[in-house]
Amino acid sequence: GVDVRSIKTLSRERLNLSELVAKMAEELEAIPSASFGFQQPIQMRFNELMTGARQDVAIKIFGEDLDQLTALSKKIAAIVPSIEGAEDLYVEEVTGLPQIVVHIDREKLYQFNVSIEDINRTIRASFAGESAGLVYEGEKRFDLVVRLEKDNRQGVEDVSNLYVTNAEGKQIPLSQLASVNLVPGPNQIQREDAKRRLTIGFNVRGRDVETIVKEIQQKIETDIVFPPGYYVTYGGQFENLIEAKQRLLVAVPVALLLIFVLLYFTFNSFSQSMLIFSAIPLSAIGGVFALWLRDMPFSISAGIGFIALFGVAVLNGIVLIGEFNRLKKQGLTDVHEIIVKGTAIRLRPVLMTATVASLGFLPMALSQGSGAEVQKPLATVVIGGLITATLLTLMVLPVLYTWFEKGIKVNKGLTAMLVVLCAFLCNQNIVMAQTEKLTLDYCTQQALANNNGIKSADYFIEMNGQLRKTATDFGKTNVTCMYGQYSTYRNDLNITVSQTFAFPTVYANLSQLAKANLESSALRKNVVENELQYNVKQTWYQLLYFAHYQKLLQQQDSIFAAYAKAADIRFRTGEANYLQKVTAETQLYEIRNRMSQNQADINIYLNRLATLMNTKDPLNLSDSILTKRTLTIVQDSLAYNTNPALAYMQHQITVQEKQKQVERSKFMPDINLGYFNQSLNGYQDKDGVISTNASSDRFQGVMVGVSIPLWARPQSGRAKAADYNLKIAESDYALMQRNYEGQYHQLVQEYQKFSNSLIYYEKNVLPQAELILSNAQKGYAVGEMSYIEYITAVNAALGIRTDYLNLLEQYNQSIINIEFIIGNN
Repeated sequence: GVDVRSIKTLSRERLNLSELVAKMAEELEAIPSASFGFQQPIQMRFNELMTGARQDVAIKIFGEDLDQLTALSKKIAAIVPSIEGAEDLYVEEVTGLPQIVVHIDREKLYQFNVSIEDINRTIRASFAGESAGLVYEGEKRFDLVVRLEKDNRQGVEDVSNLYVTNAEGKQIPLSQLASVNLVPGPNQIQREDAKRRLTIGFNVRGRDVETIVKEIQQKIETDIVFPPGYYVTYGGQFENLIEAKQRLLVAVPVALLLIFVLLYFTFNSFSQSMLIFSAIPLSAIGGVFALWLRDMPFSISAGIGFIALFGVAVLNGIVLIGEFNRLKKQGLTDVHEIIVKGTAIRLRPVLMTATVASLGFLPMALSQGSGAEVQKPLATVVIGGLITATLLTLMVLPVLYTWFEKGIKVNKGLTAMLVVLCAFLCNQNIVMAQTEKLTLDYCTQQALANNNGIKSADYFIEMNGQLRKTATDFGKTNVTCMYGQYSTYRNDLNITVSQTFAFPTVYANLSQLAKANLESSALRKNVVENELQYNVKQTWYQLLYFAHYQKLLQQQDSIFAAYAKAADIRFRTGEANYLQKVTAETQLYEIRNRMSQNQADINIYLNRLATLMNTKDPLNLSDSILTKRTLTIVQDSLAYNTNPALAYMQHQITVQEKQKQVERSKFMPDINLGYFNQSLNGYQDKDGVISTNASSDRFQGVMVGVSIPLWARPQSGRAKAADYNLKIAESDYALMQRNYEGQYHQLVQEYQKFSNSLIYYEKNVLPQAELILSNAQKGYAVGEMSYIEYITAVNAALGIRTDYLNLLEQYNQSIINIEFIIGNN
């Protein structure tokens, strides 16, 4: 067991938080099947109230199937302990509640003449109760509900022993009609934004939240593949951090702008306002240095500290410049004298301004108790910034004041530009965070610029460009040295240099083959670009379709929500029956279920679009309108011949022809050229004159020869193989050309079919749908229509809108397919 006394004694020891947590965890490990998390109670409650999770970081997995969610949670839970600083892992349990499941054997039902309704009624009456009559008490009446005794509805045996009465009046045990088992089921189903979710939480100790979450995100994206419709979000303190950073990125530039505006209104001078404003970057230097010195990361509290620092830092400049201006008004004209006298007068106020603020924040900077994680960064920034701001202001500000007062003219436009530039630099994270307006052209440009398939095609072109240099590869030069007694008993030295060259036609054909391969790689890139643009357009229009379908579902939701509310009021007032109320609620639930599924489809296609664009930045669909694409149908039946893939296949025939020429040219003999230089030590009789040759006497010559392919069978096989490759390329090209021809004519017919249907809908059907919906709502509101007539009319009108949206999507996709076939992207 756990020694409770040892845990209680921990409170009497002087321990910091990490040591206390370590000792408590060590003592509590003895409790089996239990997990523990260590937090401050107020912090935990705030986390739960603000983000819905008690832990510092909550990883939320969204999806539909609980088993799939559980499997994904186990994979993520295996990753979290490997992250340094992630402690107190908690995985939300959604399964494990035992439940009795009845699996009906339909063959047995047919054998015993029992219906499913009979079984359901028997089980419902036995356990939930069934009305068997009415009980009157004065004018009040109550249902008389009959069910089994509590002792007879406790377990699986009680369900199995129930008797079901068939149509003939015979009673059959339920155990003969169905299998009854006790199986684990869901113990809770948590939802958020109408989607099922499962939460994995952990606390953070020793590291900052943002770094840990980014590391976990990277590992989850690398190691776990989410099925379609399943995705993960990050909440808890990380969610608060993101929201606080976004607010801070707005608050800091606004604070800087307000400070500058107030300075300008005070001094009515751009130059002096900029002089005092220079205290802000000077103070920021000290704040950053103080954080680095204390090994503290930049946090939200540190950002708040910078805002407070900027306000206090400009006070020194106001005090100093104000005194300079006062002395100048009193008649002093020497700038040097103004600076010396003004600085001497205002030195004490400047030092007191910084000292009082620094001493006031000193207890916060040294605090170790509750709330220290918030107080210490804020106070550290203020103290460090005021130290550098005070010192640099006393030295830098007088120098700048001298420049301005000695006649350096400051262009107001330039000053304004500097202010804007300063605000831009402070707010650059906001600018970077703002995403480009998501349009089809923008997505296509980003995909063509960043997609790895395009980069691979470029590398392939570069590779073939380098391989073209190998067309004139002569092979390695052979250098041979021979030393020894090959002429006389004396040692001689022979040096031979030889080179083998292929027949000249081989190099010419290899050059043409390399050129053809380079052109082929460029055509291959066109194929990749055409397919990529096709995928982007297809995904884009599918995404627009789901977005507009979501709006249509939202409109339906508002209609049926109002109808359900009206039906509920009529039911409570006795003007409508229960069937009308249930029908309205069922329609509403069905619409909301479709909205949930459609939102999941939107997320899926957003992820697919981000994959095509090779970006990890979140994409937000702009308010683009799903319109009809325009297409000029090429009447030429051979329009598909412009397809890049077809051009690539056609060029492969040229490549194989060049390859065939290379193999055939290799039947020609190779040419061997050589040069030798040697010594012939000894005596030589030349025309009766005997002379002596030493090692320095050299004899040289050249060698010329040919290499004839006497055994031509291997090369003949390679030549025939090249011939067959040529035939394969020709056959593949003919097959692709025939397939594209059939697809092109089929797509043109589909385009014409959808085009005619759209014209019919736009001229005749859509106006009627609007009329039906308007009249149905008015008629039902005044009581001229029954609820059945109203539901029928509304469903008919909304069905027409949905059919038109589906037809418009099919029409656009047919045009996209035609553009892909003809290569018109």
